[in-house]
Amino acid sequence: MISIIGAGRVGTSTALMSVLRGLDSKIVLVDVVPGLARGEALDLSHAAAVLGIDVDIQGSEDFSIIRGSDIVLVTAGKPRKAGMTREQLVADNASIINDIAPKIREYAPDSIVIITTNPLEVMTYLMYKKLGFPRERVIGFSGVLDSARLAYYASKKLNISYSSIVPVVIGMHGENMLPLPRLSTICGIPLTQLLPENEIESLKKETIEAGATITKLKGYSSSYGPAAGLTLMVEAIRKDSNKLLIASVFLDGEYGQHDVVAEVPVILGRTGVKKVIELPLNENERKKFLESVESVKSLIKLLT
Repeated sequence: MISIIGAGRVGTSTALMSVLRGLDSKIVLVDVVPGLARGEALDLSHAAAVLGIDVDIQGSEDFSIIRGSDIVLVTAGKPRKAGMTREQLVADNASIINDIAPKIREYAPDSIVIITTNPLEVMTYLMYKKLGFPRERVIGFSGVLDSARLAYYASKKLNISYSSIVPVVIGMHGENMLPLPRLSTICGIPLTQLLPENEIESLKKETIEAGATITKLKGYSSSYGPAAGLTLMVEAIRKDSNKLLIASVFLDGEYGQHDVVAEVPVILGRTGVKKVIELPLNENERKKFLESVESVKSLIKLLT
């Protein structure tokens, strides 16, 4: 069973994509807003009926409905508004994670938990500490979307399908993320060999500012991109595909870092994160990665 905590735009979009991909026979939505999760579940159930997809979709304000879930997606939290950074959400969203974590631990103690709440790495760190689960089962969603955005912008510059690009973005999901064009490739050829320096700088800037651009244009943060990324992660777990994705995980010595969550490549399968991949960073990339990690650490300090 897949449970989604938070029946807002990201949560409901993820539920819809999960239904369309046939990821589970039962999907549960939970939200504290009276009637919201039940209404969205009913609407989604009608959509499934129209499409002839047999799936049980339920909604509730009662967290006990997630009992026995093997995957829990946490999309709850205050969204970013225009002109607002993800980091400004720390205090408000930390209180939401503090409230949700004990309920997941009580009703779904064997689940793999994936978090989208911003600031992503900080909320993943807090969830990991509050749950007490193995780090392999507490994962922050971010890198799948960040790297896909890099692929999208590179594809437009090179006039090539973005599915042909293997993109790499690490560090954190925020203004201090680190796009790595040198390690992002097309048929093994680095983007730095295919684009001039000014285009590479433009590519990095567009990738970093993508979320803010969407928020400015729409008036609220993105939903379809995060939902697509979450669905891809759930699919990798469900199929035990050992898929290489970029996600935010608790580091225990990787990249020389301890007691912090960072966005890095991982192998994802049925048990969650099976392996953290350490990239061959050059001196400048390593310096920028550490700067990104330090940004996360500074935000973590705001939790205490």
